[in-house]
Amino acid sequence: MKFTKAKRQDDGTIPSTDLAIPFFGYKSHISIDRKFRFIRKWKATDAAPSDGARLRDGLLDETNTASSVWADTAYRSKANEDFMEKHGFVSKVHRKKPHLKPMPRHIQKSNAGKSVI
Repeated sequence: MKFTKAKRQDDGTIPSTDLAIPFFGYKSHISIDRKFRFIRKWKATDAAPSDGARLRDGLLDETNTASSVWADTAYRSKANEDFMEKHGFVSKVHRKKPHLKPMPRHIQKSNAGKSVI
């Protein structure tokens, strides 16, 4: 559900209730050849499932000569890391921030370098 901001009434007060509007969306998962800037594989899914599950679901192309996998933190999991290692891919996936702790400086720098790609 998406909540909208209640509009001010004529007298300037804001109503105490908020409107809930259902919304629908989708996600695009894309595997790109960095050198030639060509889309090798893609998958569109509804927004409900997690991103990480799509990585093992045929998104990676084993015929690609490049073995690095660049992705955001949604794709980092133990299962995905094991899958990439088993199939000969090198993980360049962003690291997550530790729970209730500040992001260590070396991880910040690493993620910033990965974001450039």
